[in-house]
Amino acid sequence: MPDFILRYGSLRLLGRFTASRSATFRRGQRVLAKTRRGVEMAEVLCEAREDSTEELQDENGGRILREYTDKDREQLDQLHQTERQCWDFCQSQIAKLGIEMQLIDVEKVFGGERILVYYLAEDRVDFRELVKILAAEFSARIEMRQIGVRDEAKLLADYGDCGKPVCCNTHLPEMPPVSMKMAKLQKATLDPSKISGRCGRLKCCLRYEYETYRELKSELPPIGADIVTSTGRGKVLSHEILAGQLLIQTEDMRRVMIGSEEVLSVL
Repeated sequence: MPDFILRYGSLRLLGRFTASRSATFRRGQRVLAKTRRGVEMAEVLCEAREDSTEELQDENGGRILREYTDKDREQLDQLHQTERQCWDFCQSQIAKLGIEMQLIDVEKVFGGERILVYYLAEDRVDFRELVKILAAEFSARIEMRQIGVRDEAKLLADYGDCGKPVCCNTHLPEMPPVSMKMAKLQKATLDPSKISGRCGRLKCCLRYEYETYRELKSELPPIGADIVTSTGRGKVLSHEILAGQLLIQTEDMRRVMIGSEEVLSVL
């Protein structure tokens, strides 16, 4: 049976889903799928191949039930309206109970059997009473999900500084760790306001070319090394990694830019 990669849920989860033997789906098509959370609306991204599934988490998979219909669209619109009611009720109960948490989003699974509550909190909170109240009010299973600021952006953010939809809300299956070291290697500005994403943390895109930069840098003489070229000796002052060039200081104290292929030996 054919398998497809689907995207679903508020957190834009990715998973591998099995379809019936005769089923065919196109990119962008909406379907109803059975996930571990229940029956959900999902978007078809592509057929499942080895290169497109190696980073997927097994627990996010499931089975495609059928194509999405106009009746399903009406049900989804109604679902979004009830989600707002759930959010308002949940917010009022949090304030009433005095729970130290910030409500971020409420997601009601398409089948109606489960409601997920996403929140921020500095410490662990006791939400057992809140869960009882919500379960009784909405006759559904309640799941509390404590998230971080990157997940908050994944739920609420729209566009990044580049003008495109934020990566965490489109193609990233999970947020990779990003460090200032990556920004320094790529000679990006170190101004936090310019290298921080909608979440306030370092932009995920700083990681995209990091491995390429690191590989190319490993092929260059290190900064501070003494080298020999066809025109004499020099000392490496800095790198232009992508261009494969070196800024060196010659024996007569001149600073010149040379290509890495001009280096005869490293002393």
